[in-house]
Amino acid sequence: MRLDHLALLAAVAGSAAASPVKSHAKRASPFKWFGTSESGAEFGEGNLPGTFGTDYTFPDVSTIKTLNGLGMNIFRVPFLIERIAPSSLSGALDDTYLGKLASVVKSITDTGAHAVLDPHNFGRYNGAIISSASDFQAFWKKLAGEFASNELVVFDTNNEFHDMDQDLVLKLNQAAIDGIRAAGATTQYIFVEGNSYTGAWTWTDVNDNLKDLTDPQDKIVYEMHQYLDSDGSGTSETCVSTTIGKERVTAATQWLQDNKKVGVLGEFAGGVNDQCKTAITGMLDYLGDNSDVWLGAMWWAAGPWWGDYIFSLEPTSGTAYKGMLSTLKPYFV
Repeated sequence: MRLDHLALLAAVAGSAAASPVKSHAKRASPFKWFGTSESGAEFGEGNLPGTFGTDYTFPDVSTIKTLNGLGMNIFRVPFLIERIAPSSLSGALDDTYLGKLASVVKSITDTGAHAVLDPHNFGRYNGAIISSASDFQAFWKKLAGEFASNELVVFDTNNEFHDMDQDLVLKLNQAAIDGIRAAGATTQYIFVEGNSYTGAWTWTDVNDNLKDLTDPQDKIVYEMHQYLDSDGSGTSETCVSTTIGKERVTAATQWLQDNKKVGVLGEFAGGVNDQCKTAITGMLDYLGDNSDVWLGAMWWAAGPWWGDYIFSLEPTSGTAYKGMLSTLKPYFV
């Protein structure tokens, strides 16, 4: 999610649900995972460390259980490094913030679903680009150590690196992998993200060097994001065309296949209208047809503070929950 998603909340009201497009027949999902991000702990990034309940919140466990009961089996939990490691990137972890995060993660994994730990920092710490791979490795070693015994936890290296040196993005991802494994977290998947907001549509032009990442456990999953509006930012409920979803992930699919890698669509969304529903269905069908390299997808986003945000999947009042759920349900696991 780009930072301008949050700015959009003040300006865009939720749209009314359009009439549904033709629905799928009930079938088994082609994916290993299907779920959503659960926003809240990364809110209020302009006020650090901020006040719980005023600047930020944590996901509502009861609504996560509702989505899990419908068939979602993976939940990505964004948080801020500045709140969990407030003194320095490599410094001690804050027990209170960590405790709240750990409680949400346990509630998710107790259902049998995977919980994705997502430092939602865009490759930055306190507004500055993270430049020290050793500090980043130290951060991940500390954090992963807290969850090393839970096989259902997934580690997402960092949300949406952007406008950074490409070699640095490679080094930070490798440092995260090395730190996680050094912490004794040897069974969990690691989601790595790329530069240019980790966009699938620009992946082959920008992030080709990430094929050189290594993991002794061979559990790297390449996390890409894809929105379907004109600039790919996910700030408009208008999708470019009915075929834009498939078109924007085709080259990345070929890259995964050519390099013998696997990926996950860590963020996607579209407005509650027929054109977007068709575009999303086409994209997810295409990913499913290529499930040899695509392990799943996660909607952006659910969470208790989204209000009338155009993509809110929060039960039961979210705009997308009311208007997009029938389009997504065929892919639930």
